[in-house]
Amino acid sequence: MFLVVRRPHVNRLPQDLVEPRKLHPTTTAVRVRAVTDGKDVAFRLEWSDPSDDDTSDPARFSDACAVQLPAKIEPTVPAPQMGEKGRPVEMTFWTAAWQATVDGRGDSIRDLYPNAAVDHYPFQAPALEKDPAGQREMAVRYAPALALGNRMAGPRDQPVQDLIAEGPGTVHPAPASDSRGCGHRTPNGWAVVITRRLPAGLSPEVGSQIALAVWNGSHQEVGARKMRTGWINLTMRGNP
Repeated sequence: MFLVVRRPHVNRLPQDLVEPRKLHPTTTAVRVRAVTDGKDVAFRLEWSDPSDDDTSDPARFSDACAVQLPAKIEPTVPAPQMGEKGRPVEMTFWTAAWQATVDGRGDSIRDLYPNAAVDHYPFQAPALEKDPAGQREMAVRYAPALALGNRMAGPRDQPVQDLIAEGPGTVHPAPASDSRGCGHRTPNGWAVVITRRLPAGLSPEVGSQIALAVWNGSHQEVGARKMRTGWINLTMRGNP
């Protein structure tokens, strides 16, 4: 079985509706293909990006992409700008920074800044070498996102995260993140495969829609500042 994405070469639009807006186009097009085994669906996104931005910190932003689908197949679709109240959308979000972590890059200052001089992390202090419980407590203290249960914080075993939204500014993690993903650099940019469950109700007789987003870290794109598409028809060919 395979899925047909109408307009496989999709023009991108600046996100110019909500702050922080993106007013100038950067990534101008993305190529998308899809295939399904009747249970899951895999989307392959490819786009041009001369810079490899796989680090995210207060001064740098990561390259990223996302696939969005209506949470429920209905005769009409919610607004493509992240859905609307009472009509949610589901998204699977990938970032190059998470991919680098999954591929084996560490997350310490030494890993991210090889030329930095660091005496030690507090949880690595010599006084705690014989106190594993104290080391764990100190590690949590100096990782506040983890300590507060922030599910977007690492460490990660997948470079993707499932999200839900009912309009701009309402994005939050899905109750469970079952999607998988993998991205790699190409001679011209990025190729990313995102695999998620097939939307309930999608069949050769009943189609759905997808929308895409791309973030270029070198252009200070993060959060709402991105390139996006409107809804694109998604139809199934073959036996379910």
